[in-house]
Amino acid sequence: MTGFARVRRPAGPDGELVLTLKTVNHRGLDLHFHTPPAIDPFEAALRSQIKTRVARGHVDIRVTVPKSAAGGGLDLNRSMLAAYIDAFQVASREFGLEGKPDLNAAFRIPGMIEDSAGAETDTVLGKALSDAADEALAELNRFREREGGEMAVVIRSHNQDVRNAAAEIERLRGNVLESFQTRLTDRLKELLGASSVDPQRLVQEAAMLADRSDIGEETSRLKIHSAQLDQLMEAGGEVGKKLDFLLQEMNRETNTILSKTNGVGEGGLRITELALGAKAAIEKIREQALNLE
Repeated sequence: MTGFARVRRPAGPDGELVLTLKTVNHRGLDLHFHTPPAIDPFEAALRSQIKTRVARGHVDIRVTVPKSAAGGGLDLNRSMLAAYIDAFQVASREFGLEGKPDLNAAFRIPGMIEDSAGAETDTVLGKALSDAADEALAELNRFREREGGEMAVVIRSHNQDVRNAAAEIERLRGNVLESFQTRLTDRLKELLGASSVDPQRLVQEAAMLADRSDIGEETSRLKIHSAQLDQLMEAGGEVGKKLDFLLQEMNRETNTILSKTNGVGEGGLRITELALGAKAAIEKIREQALNLE
């Protein structure tokens, strides 16, 4: 499901933090972070925060921060540098060495150069990011809910097409079954010719074959699944993965109906037409369901 949100939050004396969330369709939850190094300490917490509010979709997370938060300022540890120079001079006098202190070497000593932002800036940045994420996720989900409501209307319309097709197939089923049994009996008599076969046994075998070609169970299950789909949409919440499973079952029933009614006269052709229409409607529902969470 697509969605977009952008939120700004003050994050220091020289600027603001900007958080942008953008989602597109995806079968699972796929998070992609595009953030500066200053956000690295907070990425795990931000990831968890998003997972509590978004269950499905490809999510792009983009963050910009002010220069101070990005680590643009460095401070010299003057007391440490003074101690380094004093130690250098003492060693020179005691051991009679010549030379001057190496500033490049001094700067490589751990702690000589410090990030001027420090822990205080980290605290401000972390709080700004968390607050921005709360607001952005709420805005994103409002966007997605509006789109989801529009998709639900389309899905219900296609599901009504499936239900109408199933009802007409059920109405036609009796005539098709009788036609199948009659045609099968005539065909068996034609093939057996003058062979001595018990007429009663012939009728029984034809009835058994006709029963195996009955689509009553498949039609009933298709109607039940269609009703379940409506109930699922009415209940709301996270329906995407549940719809996936339900649509697989509906597709399976229509495929079986098509295989059982192949070549069964004019009534069979009409049932085939209806089942193909139901199959097309199910596929349209599936396309929409991929967008739902």
